[in-house]
Amino acid sequence: MNGIVKEYTNGEVTVIWKPDLCIHATLCWKGLPEVFDPKKRPWININGANTERIIKQVEECPSGALSFYKNKDKTDKTDKIDNAKDDFVKVKVMKDGPLMVYGDLMVEGIDGSKMKKEKCTAFCRCGVSKNKPYCDGTHKEINFND
Repeated sequence: MNGIVKEYTNGEVTVIWKPDLCIHATLCWKGLPEVFDPKKRPWININGANTERIIKQVEECPSGALSFYKNKDKTDKTDKIDNAKDDFVKVKVMKDGPLMVYGDLMVEGIDGSKMKKEKCTAFCRCGVSKNKPYCDGTHKEINFND
């Protein structure tokens, strides 16, 4: 992982893109092509839609590669982004896809290693990810249905 982080702002909201986390679910550009176009550079046109539509689409990102903060709410320059609407972790089963966990959590590996995950984490349900326990998008290649 190279740790690239890019930010795009329209003055009201800043969208953060972490390409290393992307599982290429295509929800962003299929859901809001006026903003997200992988054929263009830069691929995010932050002025392509209003702030509310951008936030709604970014919240659909299953991997956490896309996140946001409202500029008026950002009080410091840390990497901590809090898009949570509640004080609890939300778990969502995606049709024919990963198990999505929304919220901050600590993942402890079989070997005892620990990894802090923020905002959104996609866990493999199909069993064939090469990045277990996390989803790497392989479920699409095997036509996982559940």
